[in-house]
Amino acid sequence: MKASKFSEGQIVAILKSQTADKTVEQICREHGIALAIFYAWKKKYRGMESEEIKRMRDLEAENARLKKILADKSLDYDILKEGYERLKKA
Repeated sequence: MKASKFSEGQIVAILKSQTADKTVEQICREHGIALAIFYAWKKKYRGMESEEIKRMRDLEAENARLKKILADKSLDYDILKEGYERLKKA
C-alpha cells in the first residue's frame, strides 16, 4: 500500500475542516485528494482526535508483535509435536 503524504494529524485536521460553508468537493480540491479518499478517511478516523489515533497506532503495533510471537510459538509447537510423533513411532 502506498504511504499517505498526510500524517494522521493532518488527516484529522482536514476532516474537521468540513463545515457548513465548505463542501466536501471544495475540501478535496484544496488538498488534492479524491472524494473516495476523503470518505475512506472519514470512515476510518470518524470522531478521533490526534491522541486517539496515536493510541490506535500503538495498539496496532502491539497486536502485530503479539501475532508474530504467537506464530513463532505455534511453529515451535508443531516442530516439537512432529519430533514427538517420530520418537513414538521408533
